[in-house]
Amino acid sequence: MSQTVATPAPVLLRANKAGVATLTLNRPAQFNALSEALIDALQGALDDIARDEEVRVVVLRAAGRAFCAGHDLKQMRETPEQAYYNELFACCGRMMQSILRLPQPVIARVQGVATAAGCQLVATCDLAVATSDARFATSGINLGLFCSTPAVAVSRVMPRKHAAELLLRGNFLDAARACELGLINQVVPAEELDAAVGALAQELAQKSPVALRTGKQMFYRQLGLPLEEAYDYAAEVMAQNMMAEDATRGIDAFLDKRSPSSHRR
Repeated sequence: MSQTVATPAPVLLRANKAGVATLTLNRPAQFNALSEALIDALQGALDDIARDEEVRVVVLRAAGRAFCAGHDLKQMRETPEQAYYNELFACCGRMMQSILRLPQPVIARVQGVATAAGCQLVATCDLAVATSDARFATSGINLGLFCSTPAVAVSRVMPRKHAAELLLRGNFLDAARACELGLINQVVPAEELDAAVGALAQELAQKSPVALRTGKQMFYRQLGLPLEEAYDYAAEVMAQNMMAEDATRGIDAFLDKRSPSSHRR
């Protein structure tokens, strides 16, 4: 009798519903560590979503008890070569930047731990909602490895001295403190996580897609500009946005004291 070979479960799952694309990290036994395959799968899914005009919002979630325990250290140690590490971190960096460049807002739905590159992933998403028992760390320092690539993300969303402390000490932040410091937006009981994330996703999905795309791109670009250039760029973007049909409909409705029509296509 021939043996049936089990098909490995996909490392990333995708579901679309009501304008929301949900991506699920699906390596629960490995605490959703970012293997080469998972990074590649995320990159492919983000590239597809960027071209999908039916998707208004993205939710990034994880199967199992943890959100993401960072890079897959076991896989990394199997090829102890600098060229390999250079390529791995470059691929991960491209994937993280794809989240920022994605036209749609991305919400991280966080449970359990988010450490090292997992913490980087949370910091990179536009918004993040976590359970009250979630914990966050860039703990590579405890292994003799400074979390350099996570530092790029966390230092851009947290106050500098608090980001430095997170990176230099390697200690965990609880969800309440992570929210205070700007790493996440909202903390809810575990049983309310799906409802809170769903409500936020649907709220965003009802916004003008033109305004969301324009606003997200503008927000991140202006952060890297000197103040005067940022205002010049913002003025140009806002003038262009004013010409969009979504904006003219919305403003006319406001002036007429009526509700604007839905922005859904």
